[in-house]
Amino acid sequence: MKKTSTRLADGRELVYYDLRDDTVRDAVDRRPLEPTVTTSEIRRDPLLGDSIAVASHRQGRTYHPPADQCPLCPSRGERLSEIPDSSYDVVVFENRFPSLAGDSGRCEVVCFTSDHDASFADLSEEQARLVLDAWTDRTSELSHLPSVEQVFCFENRGAEIGVTLGHPHGQIYAYPFTTPRTALMLRSLAAHKDATGGENLFDAVLAEELAGERVVLESEQWVAFVPYAAHWPYEVHLYPKRRVPDLLGLDEAARTEFPQVYLELLRRFDRIFGEGEPPTPYIAAWHQAPFGQLEEFDGVTRDDFALHLELFTIRRTSGKLKFLAGSESGMNVFINDVPPERAAERLREVASS
Repeated sequence: MKKTSTRLADGRELVYYDLRDDTVRDAVDRRPLEPTVTTSEIRRDPLLGDSIAVASHRQGRTYHPPADQCPLCPSRGERLSEIPDSSYDVVVFENRFPSLAGDSGRCEVVCFTSDHDASFADLSEEQARLVLDAWTDRTSELSHLPSVEQVFCFENRGAEIGVTLGHPHGQIYAYPFTTPRTALMLRSLAAHKDATGGENLFDAVLAEELAGERVVLESEQWVAFVPYAAHWPYEVHLYPKRRVPDLLGLDEAARTEFPQVYLELLRRFDRIFGEGEPPTPYIAAWHQAPFGQLEEFDGVTRDDFALHLELFTIRRTSGKLKFLAGSESGMNVFINDVPPERAAERLREVASS
């Protein structure tokens, strides 16, 4: 992998990740952009104890542009985009309309390929490995920023999810705090460790799932399963079998095998609802240990956390979506219409040839 860092016309950082070491990236952003102005602010809810970002400047962000005006395609001729070069393998840049900025963290966009009509599942194993390397590098770089406590790499796919740009891409949020979902995991880790005399909860869950009926696919280094208490109609958790706290901890064997497993998983997701159905909308989310101090979690360390990816869709059956209505949105109590065992069975049935 070759990494080339440059700046866009308004001062934002852009990084090319290339498969070839001899690739030259010297294209200049020719757009007449003014410096980016953001109004991101973190506010803490005194009743729930969690934090939200207020970012009013995002009201003006790009919204469903025509394909020939996509800001994530390469720049060609007089058609200028966020990527100055005429081609790229993988590119990461600071979001022009970030939810988090400055002392409130940072937001980046990750373009998986220059092919506007592709999806992550269409990538080659070599390309998917390059994306993994980019995620890992960005996690490392962002973790050193003084305002950053946790790094979250994710992909939103599909208009039903709320995606406003059709180009295959993901995002990275670098939060100035430990996110509420991660804090819940850390509290459960601490409680289980105390109750069992030191047993790791992630290890216990993984062992139970490996011995059960909800495994979707398994390789030497990775296992994907539908969790016992899945929140979403089709939800799969992907774990490396060797527990590591973050992407930086993956060894070469796990990195080499990841593209095979993950691409197979995404291709199965697109087959869930049968031939002729539109691509399955999904969210793919990497859960990594925070980089900040964990004293509030009663003896839990970063090494107790288990890196994993959670992949889920809001589509519950053909033509029908799972909406977060009263119980889910009002009380955070999910109601799942698809038994996790049936979801796992379906995802095994649709294995690609």
